[in-house]
Amino acid sequence: MTYTRAIGVVFGAAIDRIVRWLALSRIHPNVLTFLGLVINIVAAYLFAAGSFRWAGAVVIGAGLFDMVDGRVARETNRVTRFGGFFDSVLDRYSDLALLMGLLVYYASINRFFYVVLTAIVMTGSVMVSYTRARAENTIAKCKVGFLERPERVVLLILGALFDRMAPVLWVIAVLANLTVIHRMIYTWQETKRLEAAQLRAVPSSPELRAPSPAPPYA
Repeated sequence: MTYTRAIGVVFGAAIDRIVRWLALSRIHPNVLTFLGLVINIVAAYLFAAGSFRWAGAVVIGAGLFDMVDGRVARETNRVTRFGGFFDSVLDRYSDLALLMGLLVYYASINRFFYVVLTAIVMTGSVMVSYTRARAENTIAKCKVGFLERPERVVLLILGALFDRMAPVLWVIAVLANLTVIHRMIYTWQETKRLEAAQLRAVPSSPELRAPSPAPPYA
């Protein structure tokens, strides 16, 4: 067994124990989702104060709630449509809270360029989610693109822990907006394919059909 596999096994076992304990406690999954948002707001405050390493550690803690809320819902048979909606909405608030903390920090040290860069990251992050949600009103799935939420959160954690937030913001700004463009192109291709399939399935109108030959006389 490789080291990475061993770490995965240990980490997975720990998550399973936490999920079982939370399931036995009967805590509602939506409460876990809300606690994740609260912890991310604490991390946002730390970002705004310039305590990046502490903020990164707190985001890791918030990620734990993000990992277990859905599993607790399944374990306790509390999976609902609203739960999925609630989780998605609070995820967006969590993302924006963290970036708002960075925005406040860069504004406080008069780094106007990084204020603008963080604003671009905020826009890209929201649009990655929006394009998928909007596309899936038209096509079955739109999960293409590299930079989804887990990747963005991991990058923010790495940038905070290793004090490399500036390059991380550049990476997210570029890749998030490339993901948006990728999803737009993919949705355009899929809608064209679906429209072509519908046209092939619709029979031609009667006036455009060739006249049927007259039946032979008896």
